[in-house]
Amino acid sequence: MKNCPICNSVLTDRIVTPCMDCGGDEFELDHYLKHRYTKYKTYFGSLLTLCNYCETDFGSYKPTYFGFPVYKRLGIQDFNFIRELKDVKLSTDKFCLTCNQRLAFLKFTKHCRTNNLE
Repeated sequence: MKNCPICNSVLTDRIVTPCMDCGGDEFELDHYLKHRYTKYKTYFGSLLTLCNYCETDFGSYKPTYFGFPVYKRLGIQDFNFIRELKDVKLSTDKFCLTCNQRLAFLKFTKHCRTNNLE
Protein backbone atom coordinates (compact mmCIF):
# COMPACT_ATOMS: atom_id res chain seq x y z
CA MET A 1 0.00 0.00 0.00
CA LYS A 2 1.45 3.35 -1.03
CA ASN A 3 -1.27 5.70 0.20
CA CYS A 4 -2.95 6.22 3.54
CA PRO A 5 -6.33 4.44 3.75
CA ILE A 6 -7.73 7.41 5.72
CA CYS A 7 -6.45 10.58 4.00
CA ASN A 8 -4.82 9.18 0.83
CA SER A 9 -1.44 10.86 1.56
CA VAL A 10 1.69 9.08 0.39
CA LEU A 11 3.07 6.78 3.08
CA THR A 12 6.72 6.65 4.14
CA ASP A 13 8.73 3.83 5.73
CA ARG A 14 9.44 4.12 9.43
CA ILE A 15 10.97 1.99 12.17
CA VAL A 16 8.22 1.22 14.68
CA THR A 17 7.62 -0.45 18.03
CA PRO A 18 5.07 -3.30 18.35
CA CYS A 19 2.32 -0.93 19.55
CA MET A 20 -0.02 -0.24 16.65
CA ASP A 21 -1.15 3.05 18.22
CA CYS A 22 1.98 4.85 19.44
CA GLY A 23 4.52 2.61 17.69
CA GLY A 24 5.21 5.13 14.93
CA ASP A 25 6.16 7.86 17.38
CA GLU A 26 9.95 8.24 17.13
CA PHE A 27 10.04 9.19 20.84
CA GLU A 28 9.04 5.61 21.70
CA LEU A 29 12.11 4.05 20.05
CA ASP A 30 14.52 4.74 22.89
CA HIS A 31 12.43 3.16 25.65
CA TYR A 32 10.08 0.69 23.94
CA LEU A 33 11.51 -2.26 25.90
CA LYS A 34 10.16 -0.76 29.12
CA HIS A 35 6.58 -1.33 27.89
CA ARG A 36 4.46 -4.47 27.93
CA TYR A 37 2.73 -5.31 24.63
CA THR A 38 -0.51 -7.25 24.32
CA LYS A 39 -2.42 -8.53 21.30
CA TYR A 40 -6.20 -8.27 21.43
CA LYS A 41 -9.16 -9.21 19.27
CA THR A 42 -11.25 -6.07 19.07
CA TYR A 43 -14.07 -4.43 17.18
CA PHE A 44 -15.40 -6.37 14.18
CA GLY A 45 -12.79 -9.10 14.69
CA SER A 46 -9.80 -6.78 14.19
CA LEU A 47 -6.51 -7.61 15.84
CA LEU A 48 -4.81 -4.81 17.73
CA THR A 49 -1.45 -4.82 19.51
CA LEU A 50 -1.11 -2.15 22.19
CA CYS A 51 1.50 -1.19 24.77
CA ASN A 52 0.42 -0.96 28.39
CA TYR A 53 0.13 2.84 28.12
CA CYS A 54 -2.06 2.84 24.99
CA GLU A 55 -4.36 0.12 26.29
CA THR A 56 -5.23 2.29 29.30
CA ASP A 57 -5.44 5.45 27.18
CA PHE A 58 -7.55 3.94 24.37
CA GLY A 59 -10.76 5.23 25.94
CA SER A 60 -9.61 8.81 25.36
CA TYR A 61 -10.30 8.45 21.62
CA LYS A 62 -13.57 9.97 20.53
CA PRO A 63 -15.77 7.07 19.44
CA THR A 64 -16.72 8.94 16.26
CA TYR A 65 -13.07 8.68 15.11
CA PHE A 66 -13.72 4.96 14.56
CA GLY A 67 -17.24 5.50 13.22
CA PHE A 68 -19.04 4.63 16.44
CA PRO A 69 -21.91 6.74 17.80
CA VAL A 70 -20.89 9.60 20.07
CA TYR A 71 -22.33 7.84 23.15
CA LYS A 72 -20.24 4.65 22.69
CA ARG A 73 -17.68 4.13 25.45
CA LEU A 74 -14.40 2.82 24.08
CA GLY A 75 -11.90 0.85 26.07
CA ILE A 76 -10.17 -2.31 27.08
CA GLN A 77 -13.47 -3.76 28.29
CA ASP A 78 -14.34 -4.29 24.61
CA PHE A 79 -11.14 -6.25 23.86
CA ASN A 80 -10.49 -9.97 24.09
CA PHE A 81 -7.01 -10.89 25.29
CA ILE A 82 -5.07 -13.10 22.88
CA ARG A 83 -1.53 -13.04 24.25
CA GLU A 84 1.23 -10.89 25.67
CA LEU A 85 4.17 -10.46 23.30
CA LYS A 86 7.38 -11.93 24.68
CA ASP A 87 9.81 -11.47 21.78
CA VAL A 88 9.60 -7.69 21.48
CA LYS A 89 11.59 -5.99 18.73
CA LEU A 90 11.46 -3.05 16.37
CA SER A 91 10.17 -3.53 12.84
CA THR A 92 9.33 -1.41 9.81
CA ASP A 93 5.88 -0.19 8.83
CA LYS A 94 4.46 2.45 6.55
CA PHE A 95 3.62 5.75 8.24
CA CYS A 96 1.31 8.64 7.35
CA LEU A 97 2.83 12.02 8.13
CA THR A 98 -0.59 13.67 7.78
CA CYS A 99 -2.49 11.37 10.15
CA ASN A 100 0.62 10.81 12.29
CA GLN A 101 -0.10 7.07 12.55
CA ARG A 102 1.45 3.86 11.37
CA LEU A 103 -0.30 1.86 8.67
CA ALA A 104 -1.30 -0.96 11.03
CA PHE A 105 -3.40 1.47 13.10
CA LEU A 106 -4.76 3.23 10.02
CA LYS A 107 -6.01 -0.11 8.68
CA PHE A 108 -7.62 -0.85 12.04
CA THR A 109 -9.32 2.56 11.98
CA LYS A 110 -10.53 2.09 8.39
CA HIS A 111 -11.88 -1.39 9.24
CA CYS A 112 -13.88 0.03 12.16
CA ARG A 113 -15.23 2.92 10.10
CA THR A 114 -16.25 0.64 7.24
CA ASN A 115 -18.00 -1.85 9.51
CA ASN A 116 -19.81 0.92 11.36
CA LEU A 117 -21.36 2.03 8.07
CA GLU A 118 -22.94 -1.36 7.46
